[in-house]
Amino acid sequence: MELVLASGNPGKLAEIAAICAPWGIEVVTASSLGFTDEVPETGETFEDNARLKAVAVGRALGRPVLADDSGLVVEALDGAPGVHSARYAGEHGDDAANCAKLLTAMLGVPPAKRAAAFVCVMLCRRPDGAELVATGRLEGRIAPAPAGHNGFGYDPVFFLPERGLTVAQIPAAEKNAISHRGRALTQLARELRGFLGG
Repeated sequence: MELVLASGNPGKLAEIAAICAPWGIEVVTASSLGFTDEVPETGETFEDNARLKAVAVGRALGRPVLADDSGLVVEALDGAPGVHSARYAGEHGDDAANCAKLLTAMLGVPPAKRAAAFVCVMLCRRPDGAELVATGRLEGRIAPAPAGHNGFGYDPVFFLPERGLTVAQIPAAEKNAISHRGRALTQLARELRGFLGG
């Protein structure tokens, strides 16, 4: 049973493929099937953006599609950067600039008010329009300064109080086991096979 991933990100593909394998689901990227268009992420929520990607890829390829959207939600910033996480500082994917802007925005905010969460919405859409949606969250706090060299994005400034470390300070395997994406996908994977007709 094959499922198309609406992403060409090799790290994301490896993580998702590993979680889906026990259910007998093979995950392939949309780009490997010839879909290379950039889908504008103009939605107001993570679910909106995941749906935009799933609809575009599904329409082009006529197959079940798995799409996700994720980002960082900071309580003291009224949920920002949210859906704009990747472009928070202007340029898409400039991790260092995004972290720097976030830390500047959090200057003077006391530890008790630095609550944040990584949020991921996973959406699987069949060609008939039926959808399966799951949300994963990883709760933490915004650190006062970056620490660690593992991971990407906001990992160096996302502090896990129960571990006393930022996400960038823990091994990749441990991160994958607790990540917002892993939690959403594990939740979704339990229902995927039946949803896909297997």
